[in-house]
Amino acid sequence: MEKVYIYLENGTFLEANSFGASGTSVGEIVFNTSLTGYQEITTDPSYAGQFITFTMPEIGNVGVNSADNESKVTYCKGVLVRAYNEAYSNFRGEKSLAALLKEQNVLGICDIDTRFLTKMIRDEGAMMMIASTEISDMEELKRILSESPRIEDINYIEQVSTKEAYIHKYGAWNHDILDYNKAVMSDKKVVVLDFGVKRNILNELVEAGLEVEVQPNTFQADDLIARFKAGEIGGIFLSNGPGDPLTLTNEKAQIQKLIDKNIPMFAICLGHQMLSIAHGHDTYKLKFGQHGGNHPVGNESKTVEITAQNHNYNVPDSITEIADVTHINLFDNTIEGVRYKNKPIFSVQHHPEASPGPHESKYIFKKFADIVQVSK
Repeated sequence: MEKVYIYLENGTFLEANSFGASGTSVGEIVFNTSLTGYQEITTDPSYAGQFITFTMPEIGNVGVNSADNESKVTYCKGVLVRAYNEAYSNFRGEKSLAALLKEQNVLGICDIDTRFLTKMIRDEGAMMMIASTEISDMEELKRILSESPRIEDINYIEQVSTKEAYIHKYGAWNHDILDYNKAVMSDKKVVVLDFGVKRNILNELVEAGLEVEVQPNTFQADDLIARFKAGEIGGIFLSNGPGDPLTLTNEKAQIQKLIDKNIPMFAICLGHQMLSIAHGHDTYKLKFGQHGGNHPVGNESKTVEITAQNHNYNVPDSITEIADVTHINLFDNTIEGVRYKNKPIFSVQHHPEASPGPHESKYIFKKFADIVQVSK
């Protein structure tokens, strides 16, 4: 294994081993507490510009397969794990995690104390870091990091969003046929605004009975409004995505136009934040974010859902001036979901598609399908 050298902006300098691509990368380090799903996490476009520290100590033991990727391109800067397993065992496994990372030019870092890193991020907050298999000098790494842009200064949406519109035709994973369900004919069509959408979000929209058209982040609100008025589409979905939502000024202006037309809208994660910003309530950055598959959320039915989370930003408490809170994170009491007053618009911060799990929040997709107006 190659050696990899790591420098964090708080002055910490570490040495570990590399199991992924060679090279030098700069990004923001966060931690994820999920026990399973390392492939889905690694390929989630919302991690663009970030290094993912897995708190689960054993990573790689089931390999990876082409069906479970959340995106065709892996946008994260790298993954950090305690113990990497090159020899995988799973009937669906096609290759190792290392092979995927090398193909996608993503750093893989192992034999490092991930508990130490997690505690440091928890205490000091998410921070920028640099990792390199090429540079071992701490001062040189420090210099490069200091001269590199911070994650909030980069518009990663331009990288992760589709360049052309397309129709998504697959539903949820079917364990009986070991494949994804195919879309059925539907008279309810929705447009997905792609800020870095996960494949399984599209799958769940289809599974809820919707025809799904994906549009790039350069969408024009006037075109969508005209199609809604003509009965061609019945709703709009705003996707998850990476980075600071306050940088998306063009998208904000277009979303504000959509809000005024009472089009049924549903949003997840970054989309949830964009709706808040478009309504005049700016988001704020959390200390170390919420990343994992074990976050308890209380809903308006007074029951608890165990949810998947992946975000560094949150909507402010002032949102209650114009929206009813439907979900609360029971770890830190931050707002997890809202329903806007007198509008067919609602959103959640967590990920109800939750591939590979938990699946307690999937009902939200059906809720959206129920309010989508008949289109064609």
